Amino acid sequence: MNDKFDGNGIFPKGPKNEAYAQYFQGTSYLNMLSTEGVTIGNVVFEPGCRNNWHIHHKGGQILLVTGGQGWYQEWNKPARPLVAGDVVNILPGMKHWHGAAKDSWFAHIAVEVPAEGASNEWLEPVDDEHYNSL
Repeated sequence: MNDKFDGNGIFPKGPKNEAYAQYFQGTSYLNMLSTEGVTIGNVVFEPGCRNNWHIHHKGGQILLVTGGQGWYQEWNKPARPLVAGDVVNILPGMKHWHGAAKDSWFAHIAVEVPAEGASNEWLEPVDDEHYNSL
């Protein structure tokens, strides 16, 4: 664990994630590492930032945590803390969210599992009461 993680890791954090900002609470950054064959992005979350509940249809997603402290939660299951070195395999169709802890930057590599007809469905925000209880 690196208590001094500031969002800059092995991959540059990239620009503010304006393209998907409407699906995040707080500020995130996105650096696309690959858009050919397998879509891979370095996603960095400022402290307290998290994405909305969402579903990856067909292919699913793999998260490779590279820095900071964060959370991952599947619908109707307890939230799981994440630190550098953790790997999360998200099955197709699983409603979930992920993001930074309240007091830590957080970064992960997001790998979209290729599948014909794969798509993302963005849903409701993670409410403050639930998030603040973690």
